[in-house]
Amino acid sequence: MFLKVEKENIIEGLQKAANIIPSKSGAAYLRSIWLKAENSRLEVMSTDSNIEFCGSYPCEIEKEGMVGVNGRYFTDLLSKLPQGTITLKLDEASGNLLIEQGRRKYKMPVNDTAWFQNFSPFPEEGAVFWSGDFLQDIIERVFYCIGDEDSLEAIACFYLNPIENQTIDSCGLNGHQFAMVRFINEDIHGLLPEEGMLIQKKYLAELKKWLSSDEIELNQSEKRLYLRTADKRETFSLPLSAYQYPDYNAFMSRLDDPDTSKLTVNRKELLEAMDRLSIFNNESNRCTYFEPGNELKLSALGQDIGQADEILEVEYSGTVSKIAFPTRNLMEIVNHFQSEKITLTFTGSEGPCGISGEDDAMYNVIIMPMKMVDDTYFSEEEV
Repeated sequence: MFLKVEKENIIEGLQKAANIIPSKSGAAYLRSIWLKAENSRLEVMSTDSNIEFCGSYPCEIEKEGMVGVNGRYFTDLLSKLPQGTITLKLDEASGNLLIEQGRRKYKMPVNDTAWFQNFSPFPEEGAVFWSGDFLQDIIERVFYCIGDEDSLEAIACFYLNPIENQTIDSCGLNGHQFAMVRFINEDIHGLLPEEGMLIQKKYLAELKKWLSSDEIELNQSEKRLYLRTADKRETFSLPLSAYQYPDYNAFMSRLDDPDTSKLTVNRKELLEAMDRLSIFNNESNRCTYFEPGNELKLSALGQDIGQADEILEVEYSGTVSKIAFPTRNLMEIVNHFQSEKITLTFTGSEGPCGISGEDDAMYNVIIMPMKMVDDTYFSEEEV
């Protein structure tokens, strides 16, 4: 292999490739970035044995070939070089990749190409286009509600569920919180299987890093989801999960009960008040009390810290007189809304609480209140 390539053409792709490879653990071939020179393009490939990344970038090739190098070291080196032409040449006698830029010269050992395993190609038939920034937005709005432990199976997954009228529910659930963005997209609805699509949170985190605001192309096989930039330059694929997602309609339907209580409050004022009250939280008492009525009384009590009380102007109708929420969790949820005012729908002092906003019409979050045992100690309920 012998080629010349401009740093600015490949550095972003190298960084994306390096993001998904294991930093220290795992076999050497998994810590590799594979460089393949062919047809005036340099392909940059990496995998962690589940996620696969492949980018294709223009270069001047004098001799085609392929090598594998330590991905993080190679990327770190090229990141620190100035802009300009970089020469990559395989010295077959020494088994090193020679890296040159002007008077700068480096050598790195290469891995046996027998270790390389062919990547899954992007399936062309039936592919659809989607807005990258819209996908980023819905992932961001539900990501924090997805369970963190793989042992939770479906609860550790992002769920895309096609329902009627070309509508799709994108969901995240961790047992104590549930977030859902509902949207309409005929193409994506047609792409999804009837039972929906599950993507594990750990893969979703890497997908978020790869996505940009540009349009992307999607397709799927029985076991993998494929994403590709509209110019076909980069492909990112990940495995799908086959778990059974919980029936979230069971608790969502409780929000439509005529006996619910509704509290509408200025979002910014609520956030600022809870931020101050959080100072009075500790490990044994990490919640904020809500006492709604003509006004909303917020309070927090922390042993050895003190007590805090604040009053907010609100609109309220209902019978719930006191309810407690984990302060930091509720603040995180409220931060994901954009509406000036949000509405909290109480199904009871210990039942699911729904949160919505006028300017977030297709976005709904549920949080479970904390069970009030006495004025000091609480336990968290599950959805």
